[in-house]
Amino acid sequence: MNIKGRHFLTLLDYKTEELKEIIDLAIDMKSGKTVKNLPNKTLGMLFQKPSTRTRISFEVGMTQLGGHAIYLDFRTTQLGRGETISDTSKVLSRYCDILMARLYKQTDLVELANASSIPVINALTDLYHPCQTMADMMTVIEKRGKIKGLKVAFLGDCGFNMCNSTIIGFSKLGADVVAVCPDKDVYTPNPEILNAAKKQAAGNITVEHDPIRGVMNADIIYTDTWVSMGQEDAEQRIKDLRPYQVNEKLVSHASKDVLVMHCLPAHRGQEITDDVIDGPHSIVFDEAENRLHVQKAIMVSLMGV
Repeated sequence: MNIKGRHFLTLLDYKTEELKEIIDLAIDMKSGKTVKNLPNKTLGMLFQKPSTRTRISFEVGMTQLGGHAIYLDFRTTQLGRGETISDTSKVLSRYCDILMARLYKQTDLVELANASSIPVINALTDLYHPCQTMADMMTVIEKRGKIKGLKVAFLGDCGFNMCNSTIIGFSKLGADVVAVCPDKDVYTPNPEILNAAKKQAAGNITVEHDPIRGVMNADIIYTDTWVSMGQEDAEQRIKDLRPYQVNEKLVSHASKDVLVMHCLPAHRGQEITDDVIDGPHSIVFDEAENRLHVQKAIMVSLMGV
């Protein structure tokens, strides 16, 4: 695999074998079987949206690789005073060796990448969260040994970044993915992204509005927060999504050894209950840890190490 110098903006940009090789590398680096380093390299971390896991996992990861990470945000840089993303990107390319950005809009990320002469990693936008899905797939492979042939049910709001990347990544590696959501446009997958994912999928991708049918015999149940930053219609969203809560009763309709996933932060008692997230089926904190390992593998791969 040679992906040196490429950007990591969406899983649609990568072949199945490339994704598999990055995950295999992450597993080997985690176990110590493979050692990679980025001594004296600098990661620029640009945040428009705040984060816990993204910042810590990238910063710790770069430190463990022997490099250095710099935290930047819009408020404390000239971006907050009107400097263009393009100009900022050109300057950061002169100082840093690789960039990661957590932005509101995918279009802004693309602008950043187009102006950059160094690799740019998508650490979340409105449309995609590829690093999280890579960590999720790595975790499932660790737990089940494969992804091909599994049934993945994503419950709740299926019209945003986390569901988009789950559909793309898991189906590309051969899983059957079901988006389980209310029958309203705001919660259903983006048609353009859904069609693009289907063209690359090795598994089936379907949409289901009945939560019980959606999780029936599922090997993986995935959910995420119902109300994201900046969404003002919280009361209506919670009402619409309540039937899709991942609780013990709903989980009982899935496979006996079903794995339950959540990218965190969780709103306990809304999209998921305490007894599930803390229960025997949960691998929520394993996938959170694997953000660290898979992002290290992504960084060294893009740097050609």
